[in-house]
Amino acid sequence: MADTATIEKVSIIVSKGSLEGIYPALIMANGARAEGIEAGLFFTFFGLDAVTRRRWEHIRLATVGNPGLHLPTLVGGLPGMPDLVTRVLERKMAKLDIPPIPEFIEMIADTGAGLYACKASVDLFDLTEDDLVGQVKGVITVGEFYEHAAGSQIIYT
Repeated sequence: MADTATIEKVSIIVSKGSLEGIYPALIMANGARAEGIEAGLFFTFFGLDAVTRRRWEHIRLATVGNPGLHLPTLVGGLPGMPDLVTRVLERKMAKLDIPPIPEFIEMIADTGAGLYACKASVDLFDLTEDDLVGQVKGVITVGEFYEHAAGSQIIYT
């Protein structure tokens, strides 16, 4: 007999601060909201860059040690390489109508998704709520994240 259960709620943990670490979470949250699925995003560790005012417009692709790029580490570490590869990928995404991170976060928040920052990570990096973009609903503990995530599928990107 086929399983007819449907996903009604997802909670997505964003822990990486690179382009390839942030976009999958945003795409999944956006897709969930488009399907009528409740979605929450929990930004922790370097994933906080996606919602930190001074960083969210400067997210780059990781070119060193990224096996998906198929670049030798030496080439990926050349000066200017992360910026070059990031610009190429951003142009390709723009052709596919995938918005830049700030616009994407605003769009997802406007759909009613909950965006939260991890209190331990905010404290670790000496940030305050004022350092975060306005779409972040709050700085919460892991315990509070679990309360928000109750009944959801938890996705780690």
